[in-house]
Amino acid sequence: MRHAVLFSVLSGAAVAAPLLAVLETAPARLAARPAGLAEHAGAPGAAGPRVVEYRGLRVPVPAGWAVHRLDADPTRCVRYDRHAVYLGRPGPQQDCPARVVGRTEAVHIQPAGNGRSARTVVHADKMASLAIAPNAEHETRLTLPEAGVAITGVYGADPGRLQRMLRGTRLSAKWTSAPASPSRPAVRREAPDPAPAAPRGDTGLDRPWVRGKGFDTCTAPSLATMKAWKPSFKVTNIYIGGAARGCAQPNLTASWVRQVREMGYRITPTYVGLQAPCGSRPQRFTAKNAAKQGAKAAVNAARKARALGIPEGEPIYYDMEAYNSKKRGCKAAVLRFIDRWVRKLEAQGYVPCLYSSAKSGIRDVGRATGISKPAAIWFANWNGRASVYNDPHLPDRWWSPHRRIKQYRGGHKEKHGGVTLNIDSNIVDGRVY
Repeated sequence: MRHAVLFSVLSGAAVAAPLLAVLETAPARLAARPAGLAEHAGAPGAAGPRVVEYRGLRVPVPAGWAVHRLDADPTRCVRYDRHAVYLGRPGPQQDCPARVVGRTEAVHIQPAGNGRSARTVVHADKMASLAIAPNAEHETRLTLPEAGVAITGVYGADPGRLQRMLRGTRLSAKWTSAPASPSRPAVRREAPDPAPAAPRGDTGLDRPWVRGKGFDTCTAPSLATMKAWKPSFKVTNIYIGGAARGCAQPNLTASWVRQVREMGYRITPTYVGLQAPCGSRPQRFTAKNAAKQGAKAAVNAARKARALGIPEGEPIYYDMEAYNSKKRGCKAAVLRFIDRWVRKLEAQGYVPCLYSSAKSGIRDVGRATGISKPAAIWFANWNGRASVYNDPHLPDRWWSPHRRIKQYRGGHKEKHGGVTLNIDSNIVDGRVY
């Protein structure tokens, strides 16, 4: 991801400096920590920010934030909808909820060099002047070479609080070399370079729609899990980006997409961007900027799809969570947003589609006149009926034939091939990649 501020390469020497008291304070908690990891406060008896140390990096942690050590807790889900600091690489199979939408301030720090490090390089002596410009992802990624770490920070509506936290981060003067080997083997990561789509022809992947069972879950599962689940499902979902995408995606690369398709899966690429002005998530567009933000979302979604090797001509679904459509101004803003999403994504070469509640977004768009409409829909109605038709909120003539997916059951656990995931259940007769 590109950022507004890219610091030039300066001296590699670590500069020790006092922590800036820019955040809330909390009592220090002293406990035994793994090598290279510590948690402490300032001088004895002095009030100051709680500090967590990881690979020589000293990070101020606001009061009330959780700290999760992923090397010791590899199934921990890296979630961006709650205040937390995550340290280390997540395991190959995180135990995530089926759906997390929305972001607040959170930070994930892990060793760099796993093929997914950010291009933005910030040296230790420049952390105090770090600037984060607002962006479509509500996220910043950077590499601190002296500590050999990659930092991902996300924010809710304003990057200011995240910026203050990262500005208070310092490298210990004692950190002079690479850390010892981790206590457990590092998880192998697939290369992020775009890969070609699975071969077309007699593979069964050339038809633009499919019928069958599908599932979606917050973070892309490991390839081993996808293989274990394949006998039970034809379709899986991936969350390719967006300001309200709630879970980290350590497995999601172009290589993952290619290999999952080679297993025989069809995929619904989904972009989780800004939400309705009357929705419950903090990331929202407004009545005034709805059209502009719809166009921005389409451009960013197309960029994310290309980076994952998803070719033009394939569908991308916009995730518009449920909202109060009885509020006329809010509904009108949603329709303007979707109109521009559709037109701009078509201009980008992709097929614009929409996920939403049957009782709000899908019904409102279906009834609307004078707007550009998505080519296909994925609607949520958790009534347990695995049928894309005969829904009380959607006439059967809308988006027919082969242009419907229904999410008929919300978050729950299922076990297939000996592996358990928390998923939403879908029945598909619609557009997929």
